[in-house]
Amino acid sequence: PPASAAPADPMADAFAGSAATYEVPRDLLVALAYAETHLDNHHGAPSASGGYGVMHLVSNPTTHTLEQAAELTAAPVETLKTDDAANIAGGAALLRAHADRLGLDATARKDPGKWYTAVARYGNATSPEVARLYADTVYDLLAHGVNTAAPSGTVTVAPQAVTPDRGAYAQTPDLNAPRLAAAVDYPAAKWVAASSSNYTVSNRPTSNAIDRIVIHVTQGSYAGTISWFQNPAAQVSAHYVVRSSDGDVTQMVREKDRAWHARDWNSRSVGIEHEGYVNDASWFTDAMYRSSAALTRNVADRYGIPKDRTHIVGHVEVPGNDHTDPGPNWDWTRYMQYVNG
Repeated sequence: PPASAAPADPMADAFAGSAATYEVPRDLLVALAYAETHLDNHHGAPSASGGYGVMHLVSNPTTHTLEQAAELTAAPVETLKTDDAANIAGGAALLRAHADRLGLDATARKDPGKWYTAVARYGNATSPEVARLYADTVYDLLAHGVNTAAPSGTVTVAPQAVTPDRGAYAQTPDLNAPRLAAAVDYPAAKWVAASSSNYTVSNRPTSNAIDRIVIHVTQGSYAGTISWFQNPAAQVSAHYVVRSSDGDVTQMVREKDRAWHARDWNSRSVGIEHEGYVNDASWFTDAMYRSSAALTRNVADRYGIPKDRTHIVGHVEVPGNDHTDPGPNWDWTRYMQYVNG
């Protein structure tokens, strides 16, 4: 008997179709989307920085890639927000537009390594260092491969050796490289300053006792969150951001200063953001839990904060706020075991 046809996989088909239409390497397009959202459209809800869909098309006061994608594809903005195929086409069109502005010809477009600067620009980073961090994340995924069960099917990228052509970004400081920890309160962190418009300079613990640690989930990617906290339009920040894949830690606000993360408790707390989305457990890796717990333990020990659930709380537990993070997928039992060693 004839072999039965393979079941339709709408998301895999959308990546293949958009890659062909816009002459973007298919595996690179998938890796970029996975870095942004783990291929989860979040039912049309925006990220913290106003990004929509699996390709994280952004509409906020300073970035309008959602609207640009609508112009490039002639699809309505509302469709781009909620329809996976339209959203993926929009992301591919944006990436191709960056490539065209950079002068990539048909031959260069076939080499995923030549797209590095276009990928860096796609991330809308507010500084060259974070743009490099963003692009390096995408190329690390290409190197290691992607195998994910998305809501609409399974999308895979085989591990592959791609040499990224960093161009001008080769001279940009690499935030993943080890460095002297002179500027940070936590020795294992790297330092990237949040915009001074997004926190209050203070003199804690002299001005206010620090007696709480607040656990957050970013509703966005690591590089995207760092970039958002650098953006004066954000009006939000946290002291630390922790990466999903390996637990990498970036400090963005000094502990002496009040980050804007927990409203009434800003004056008394240290805020830790975790890369990912509340409704997608795939972001909460063991590496992230262990790294964050070590950070929390360090902060608690330095300020004499009891290592219990009265003093180490989720954003949802802070009085007078409307957030749900870290949400039901956050494993508090495991986390507190790690915090207490």
